[in-house]
Amino acid sequence: MRGLARREFCLVLLRRMADVRPDLTAAALPRLGATRAEAHAAHTRWQALQHSPRAPRGLALRSAVLGPPEELEDRRFGDLDVQVRRWPLPLWPHLWWEVLSGPGGTVLNEHLVRAPGSPVPAASAGRLLVWEHVLDDVVGLPGARGVDPGVVTRWAVHLPGDVRALFVWGLLQQVQRP
Repeated sequence: MRGLARREFCLVLLRRMADVRPDLTAAALPRLGATRAEAHAAHTRWQALQHSPRAPRGLALRSAVLGPPEELEDRRFGDLDVQVRRWPLPLWPHLWWEVLSGPGGTVLNEHLVRAPGSPVPAASAGRLLVWEHVLDDVVGLPGARGVDPGVVTRWAVHLPGDVRALFVWGLLQQVQRP
């Protein structure tokens, strides 16, 4: 896709993360060799593609930007056949971008997930690592309860002891403790 590839896709993801963690997103730009202007341009281009009548839609858009997936898996949820695709991203080598798609390439869900062989230690209620742990690491903890914050890119998990974990695109952004 002209103007967007995996590096720029990371910049697009950072845009939503900057709402919660501007400090971490600012520190990530040099790791991608990017400026704020480039991040803004990538986000603007992505938004234009999302709303263009001529741009590919759903899974076709993700594939045009990210290229062929590293992994492709067929799954069945009840009576629905879905496909799971995963791509490595340059900013987070221990994570992959995962897209769950339904019939016709409709994107049902997408977020960052743990890559195979990741060196990140297991999550626990007492040890949640910001920008290291992902939603799947935390939702399986004892007593974890997912909370829908009403924003497509965000998730929240409440843990025992009034601990709250906030995620953007599936990546842990904040841990709030009483």
